[in-house]
Amino acid sequence: MIASGSQDLELTWRPVHQGDAAALFMLWQRIEEHDDPPYRSTREELDESFVTQWTDLTENSIAGFDSTGRLCAFGLVSVPPDDAGPVRVFLDGGVCPDHRHRGVGSAILEWQIERARGVLTETGNGSGTIVVHVEDGMDHSADLVRRYGFSEAGYHTEMRRDLALELPEVAVLRPLSVEPWTMELDDQIRLAHNEAFGSHAQAQSATVWTEGRTYFVPEWSFLVLDRTTDRAQVAGYLLASKYEQDWETLGWSEGYVDMLGVRAPWRGRRIATTLLVRAMRAFAESGMEYAALGVDHATRQDSLGLFDKLGFEPTRGSTTYTIEV
Repeated sequence: MIASGSQDLELTWRPVHQGDAAALFMLWQRIEEHDDPPYRSTREELDESFVTQWTDLTENSIAGFDSTGRLCAFGLVSVPPDDAGPVRVFLDGGVCPDHRHRGVGSAILEWQIERARGVLTETGNGSGTIVVHVEDGMDHSADLVRRYGFSEAGYHTEMRRDLALELPEVAVLRPLSVEPWTMELDDQIRLAHNEAFGSHAQAQSATVWTEGRTYFVPEWSFLVLDRTTDRAQVAGYLLASKYEQDWETLGWSEGYVDMLGVRAPWRGRRIATTLLVRAMRAFAESGMEYAALGVDHATRQDSLGLFDKLGFEPTRGSTTYTIEV
């Protein structure tokens, strides 16, 4: 636990409790209003995080309260449930704007790193990766994590495509067919996703796969099925959501592509292009102004290939910083 007097503005520290949800959401709002990121979090997302992401809060969270009892800072350490492969520990946190530049953020980060190392030790082998994401433009946060030994390990770019522009005509050939998402095929989509990304992403269990769908739009989500055999196989998939809470900040409405993948045996058949175009038509039919998606890449110079060709343009980004333990 963070000790009193360690440049913590005399904050009182304890773990985050379930009962702190309202206060934590208010803190999120104050931070987002000040930093003005191109998104806004909702109470539903916070409540969902309590259930799906933030496990063992007693050991893996910390919250700082001022003398009036107001929540002013927090830090979280989490491991994705059912994560397979090398262990990754994720750090999240924030400090109220009127408590910044006084050592509070540093104190939280020190605690998080120490706790993350403890989590890795508890996994049995003591090795893994400590991960933190920093939005572009948050130079103070980037400087802070670098001072504590984090190095750049990857990049994320958000992109949008104007739906007023003409969409190309594209289609898949038989025996492939583009079909709407259905709940009956959802677990097959999960297995296809795990296969499509292989070692490039953590495999998702059935439990994790169905979490985080508050804003999922089935009518905007599509599959490419191969009906060569009696049991149709998922060759590709696109899952999309509607994050209306972000639109006022962004300045436009959009359909957002959460997941897009094609299994290896079916690559090279324009399946990803076909799925994107079909989804963009659905977005446009629903009155959306833009299509949007996020792309992870290993270097800042990586080509954004398909998305460039379809008219997507970068809007913002973030950097992943890691410590290998």
